[in-house]
Order: sequence, then C-alpha cells, then structure tokens
Amino acid sequence: MLLVRAIIRPEKVGIVMSELASAGFPAVTKMDVYGRGKQKGIVVGEVSYDEIPKEMLLIICNDEDKDDLVKIIIRTARVGEGTFGDGRIFVSPVESAYTISTGKPGL
Repeated sequence: MLLVRAIIRPEKVGIVMSELASAGFPAVTKMDVYGRGKQKGIVVGEVSYDEIPKEMLLIICNDEDKDDLVKIIIRTARVGEGTFGDGRIFVSPVESAYTISTGKPGL
C-alpha cells in the first residue's frame, strides 16, 4: 500500500476529486494547508506572501494503482501546460491499514 499526498491549488480540488472518484478512487481525505514552494511565496509590488493557501489530498492506494492515480492528479490539477504553484505529489509506503469499525486490516 502507498500513501499519495497531493498538495494542489484550492480551485482545482473539485475537478481532481471528481476525476479520482470516476476512476475508482473515491476515498480521499482533504485538508486546508498553507505553505510555499521553491519560489518562496509570491511578491506583489512591495508585499510578500509566503503562506499560500493550498489543499492537501491524502489517498491510500495499492502499489499497482499508483501510476494511474498520479497521472489523474497531474492531468487535472495543473493549469494549462503547467505553471509555478500547481503543487507537488509525494508517495510514501504504508505499512498497514485497519478499519476501525471492524478491526480488519487492508483497504
């Protein structure tokens, strides 16, 4: 199992989550987050914004589904051909998962 963390633009959350559900990935945790990327925020005139609002989506998937999942996020979360601030995807291993109501392991 893998944990896919996608940090994306807030205005892209609806389309990304819709496409994920249509592709068979309905289980998503969404969080409001703030941060900055390599460009260290945004400077408008003399004002610097270093805490940019983003959304973080957390999705657990089977190893063999990772490539499809990542492709969907990239295709639906980017602006045009891709611009600064479109976001980042992180993939990490998950040792185990359990359903609280049943105590059963797995997805």
